[in-house]
Amino acid sequence: MHNKIDHFAIGADTLDQGVAAMEAKLGVIVPRGGKHDAMSTHNCVMQSGNESFFELIAIDPDASADPGRTRWFTLDEPATKARLAERPRALCWVVGTDDLDAVIAASPVDLGEVVLFTRGERSWRLTVPKDGSLPMGGLLPAFIEWSPGPHPSTGQQDLGVRLESVHLSHPDPDHLLGILKALQVDHLAEISAGDPALSFAVTSPIGLVILD
Repeated sequence: MHNKIDHFAIGADTLDQGVAAMEAKLGVIVPRGGKHDAMSTHNCVMQSGNESFFELIAIDPDASADPGRTRWFTLDEPATKARLAERPRALCWVVGTDDLDAVIAASPVDLGEVVLFTRGERSWRLTVPKDGSLPMGGLLPAFIEWSPGPHPSTGQQDLGVRLESVHLSHPDPDHLLGILKALQVDHLAEISAGDPALSFAVTSPIGLVILD
């Protein structure tokens, strides 16, 4: 099984809010991406190095107000909406795998159901809890398995932003580490003791920036 960081998601109240905030923090304007009809969300995306990408995601005001299921990344939760109204926040990291079924079978925790998404000729399978929650509040990654073909980042703009590290904070770091080891992703994140928190260290035209 080969697992690597696929992308990382920053949530925003609106894409315009997120783009403006990222321009101030990173010195780049994140290009518009696409829509997720099944979730009534849309995004902006750019490359972040090593066949990974940065995703800025928000509820799509032009899409159906009721997509028929709870939106992913806790975007329907009042607490998340209140936090994103203040500023964009780190929501989730996503690990790409070549054997999603094996990941699910080996996981000591519930990662959610596996949902098939399609957009044009592209399709992918992603772990998504039915209630829209994030496993351990986003400290555990979502897992994605793309259909065969070039990684989507190859078609995205490279604006000089690179993901350097994923940092996880938890009151019981050994417990968190044990779960990450079972998922075979412990090598993909740095862990420290503290209140539960997720952040991303990225280099940009402005320099090293922490997105939390």
